[in-house]
Amino acid sequence: MTSSRRHLLGGAAALAAAWVSGARAAEVDLNLPGGGGVRPLITDYPQKGAMILQRTRPPLLETPFEVFDEGTFTPNNRFYVRWHWAVIPTEVDVNAFRLEVKGHVNAPLSLTLRELYNLPRVELAAVNQCSGNSRGLFQPRVPGAQWGNGAMGNAKWVGVRLRDVLDRAGVRAGATVVRFGALDQPVVQEGPDFMKSLALDHARDGEVMIAYLMNGEPMTLNHGFPIRLIVPGWFSTYWVKALNSIEVLDGPDENYWMKTAYRIPDTPGANVRPGQTGFGTVPINRMVPRSFVTNLRDGAGLPMGAPAPLRGIAFGGSTGVQAVDVSTDGGASWQPATLGPDEGKYGFRRWEAGFTPTARGEARIMVRCTNNDGLAQPAEPNWNGGGYMRNGIETTSVRIG
Repeated sequence: MTSSRRHLLGGAAALAAAWVSGARAAEVDLNLPGGGGVRPLITDYPQKGAMILQRTRPPLLETPFEVFDEGTFTPNNRFYVRWHWAVIPTEVDVNAFRLEVKGHVNAPLSLTLRELYNLPRVELAAVNQCSGNSRGLFQPRVPGAQWGNGAMGNAKWVGVRLRDVLDRAGVRAGATVVRFGALDQPVVQEGPDFMKSLALDHARDGEVMIAYLMNGEPMTLNHGFPIRLIVPGWFSTYWVKALNSIEVLDGPDENYWMKTAYRIPDTPGANVRPGQTGFGTVPINRMVPRSFVTNLRDGAGLPMGAPAPLRGIAFGGSTGVQAVDVSTDGGASWQPATLGPDEGKYGFRRWEAGFTPTARGEARIMVRCTNNDGLAQPAEPNWNGGGYMRNGIETTSVRIG
């Protein structure tokens, strides 16, 4: 690092300027079924390319969907951004920074970044997906950020195993849970500090990691500089940004963000009927399989009789992609797609399929992913009051002429 401080183009002043300057390249219509889907496409947010602006405080930036057609890994400057509180770090003194490891351990730690970097280095490709990705597509509409499908991204993360850090501190007998805290702060004094936790066995599985590189580059402040937690296969609410504390507990974590927020119905697919009551809830956890067409937009036109290759991305959620199937007749028949290189079971997988339209009118293209656990995307989307875990089969309608 060439400086003791890493600034986000002038810190808070630059962020504020970006929020109020109003510079827009265009507007994007997310085609939300409940309407109100037009969003500004901003081009002046620090360290970002063109992004869909969902909210300014805290910053919620969505990746334009055409970016996913450019490759398996999502560029850092087009990767979505989601924070829970508006008081986020705008600079970090890397010389003063410490990662505290405390609680039910034999030897509490206060690790410098240099000490952390000296631990064995690991690398992992994994999809980071907001729990509420695609919430704006829920019918009936539910409250919360009305994301389209772009609150996700795939990156190659480099860092150290969480297990190695915990082993260095020495987890004491009776420990059950590991809780993670961060540098962001509540807007109001009584607001609950953002914290998430994992069961001890999960935290020590050798895959959960503390990352400091994202796609080969140091993490920007947008994405959690100097370090963030990576929980492959789980929704990004657990991927704590600007991680600065790890606390080992000997009992359940009763903090707001585990006990109250980010809870889903304890039903298959987290699916309930609108207005339904009397069901239990659990903290949101593993992701589910998803797949998308990326080279065609809804409403695109294709010439009849000409080959029209189809391509897109898929991911298996909590495990790898076993198969991707494509239908060009609205689900009446399916054909297997050809899968691209496997960059890791938690990452995006490219797929391709052939299509030659033979009749004028509308063609409904559908894509379905089945993961390595045999779990396939359902024909119908789920529904719950939090707008979580949407993964129904996506349909892209095109005009054949």
